[in-house]
Amino acid sequence: MLVKRSFEVNDFRSIQQQEDGKTKRVEGHPAVFNSETSIGGWFTEVIERGAFDECDFDDVLFFVNHETRKIPLARSRRNNSNSTMRLKIDNTGLFIEADLDVENNQESRQLCSSIERGDITGMSFMFRIKEQKWENLDTPNPTRRILKISKVYEVSAVNTPAYEKTDINARDKEALDNAKLALDNARSQELDNSNALEIYKLKNQILEKAGN
Repeated sequence: MLVKRSFEVNDFRSIQQQEDGKTKRVEGHPAVFNSETSIGGWFTEVIERGAFDECDFDDVLFFVNHETRKIPLARSRRNNSNSTMRLKIDNTGLFIEADLDVENNQESRQLCSSIERGDITGMSFMFRIKEQKWENLDTPNPTRRILKISKVYEVSAVNTPAYEKTDINARDKEALDNAKLALDNARSQELDNSNALEIYKLKNQILEKAGN
């Protein structure tokens, strides 16, 4: 299941790269470690430090508002220095810097202008979870800890992050539906494990009685 999360990015900015004005760089953190995120009011989510270790960054695209049918504004191929986007992991989380062609691409010019004016302050990324841990599933607000992310597919600048710091965009119905399904599956699995444990205990009790 693909997961999409939106973040309010305090350090999202646009920087002039060349004196001739042909290129501008946008940079910021689309993902933050150890920050509690309320997912639709159903559960709290935390991206653990180390979640991006061994993550596949071979081909990551940069869009605006996840408009993946459009031409990407930047792209990271195998995360090398020659790509128009680079990604790295630092103490805060996942950091990206993307070089945008503001001379020939109108959407790049519009995006940089919106970032500089403070009209766009959010980032979002689409990824796949490899390893996770659920806590307190028997409570109204359990916690999902994302331990490992297997792949990042794309990063977007977004104009509607729901809340300050980090949170899922409440207007994204598909992301909300996927989050609710993940919680339902986790609770179902825990119930199955609990039932299996009770059956195991019952069998042992029967065997003990038969042995006596």
